[in-house]
Amino acid sequence: MANTDVRSSSGGVPEGKGEASLHAFAVQLRRLNGEINRLVHGFAHGQGLHPTDVQALSVILDSAEPLTPGRLREHLGLTSGAVTACLDRLERAGHITRSRESEDRRVIHIRYAERGRAAARSSFKPLADATDHARQRFSEEELAVALRFLAAMNEELGDLRAPGR
Repeated sequence: MANTDVRSSSGGVPEGKGEASLHAFAVQLRRLNGEINRLVHGFAHGQGLHPTDVQALSVILDSAEPLTPGRLREHLGLTSGAVTACLDRLERAGHITRSRESEDRRVIHIRYAERGRAAARSSFKPLADATDHARQRFSEEELAVALRFLAAMNEELGDLRAPGR
């Protein structure tokens, strides 16, 4: 039997019984990842940064406590030298500040600088607007399920490590 991949008007999700299939999720997650990467690469290029630098900014922004270069290195899976180069670029571009705030003067804390936040807000406003428009199509209950799914995906992916890391 031939695979007839009937598409719905919702942007490529196969209709019918298999709508929530693993393949359908994979397609939509790849598309979402590609669209976000396109925006990230545009922001990075406009700011004179590497896409990895933008990934580091996301980690810094989302951290519940002050981030250290070592914790950032662990999160990104980079070498110490690569993290230092990344932080140097981010600091030169005005996106972060580094400071020594603890009794142990060897500990450096990284913070997102307000100038950098303003640039990111401006650049990623279309993403925020698109997210808000998409959210309006769903009930609070549906959004709660979507958030649980995204959190579970992040947890699963966070447990994976690239070979050799």
